[in-house]
Amino acid sequence: MKTVFFDIDTQIDFMFPAGALYVPGAERIVPVIAALNQRAGIVVSTMCAHEEDDPEFQEWPPHCIAGTTGQLKPQSTMRAARIAIPPTPADFAIDGAEQILLEKRQLNLFTNPNLPRLLEALGADEYVVYGVVTEYCVGYAAMGLLKTGKPVTLVTDAIAPLKASDSELVLQSFSAGGGRLATSSKLLPRR
Repeated sequence: MKTVFFDIDTQIDFMFPAGALYVPGAERIVPVIAALNQRAGIVVSTMCAHEEDDPEFQEWPPHCIAGTTGQLKPQSTMRAARIAIPPTPADFAIDGAEQILLEKRQLNLFTNPNLPRLLEALGADEYVVYGVVTEYCVGYAAMGLLKTGKPVTLVTDAIAPLKASDSELVLQSFSAGGGRLATSSKLLPRR
């Protein structure tokens, strides 16, 4: 069974107190995310890659501007063999990649026009999802992947919300839609 992990938006601007759009407490889940990414056969890591005048900045403060430090992911979450897929239509090959950096300019990863072809190329039997922010980008990823008809697991100790009550609604909706909730201990080998 081929499992593909989805590491959602774990970028410096979200994960650390100095970040432009810090998610409170997110730095605490970085070690779990790093362990999951290293455990994955292949991991798709979504990354906001905003332009300086992106329409999203009418609703959210500027963050993850392409080419800035804040757009980067913590080094511990990175794999050696990786490729990047831009947020615009592009040709790409995933052969040999351990990590795919899927760039996006909107909250929902499904706005990247390359995602349908990537999912087909990956040929996953199931998906595992984690990252930030639970009630926004993680929720869109988990619910969108459920629509593929494949089993999806959301790792509850590797997500962080902006607002706990909104996050709980996402988890309830995800579970009601057939998604599974699990902790990282169910996915990581014991030490």
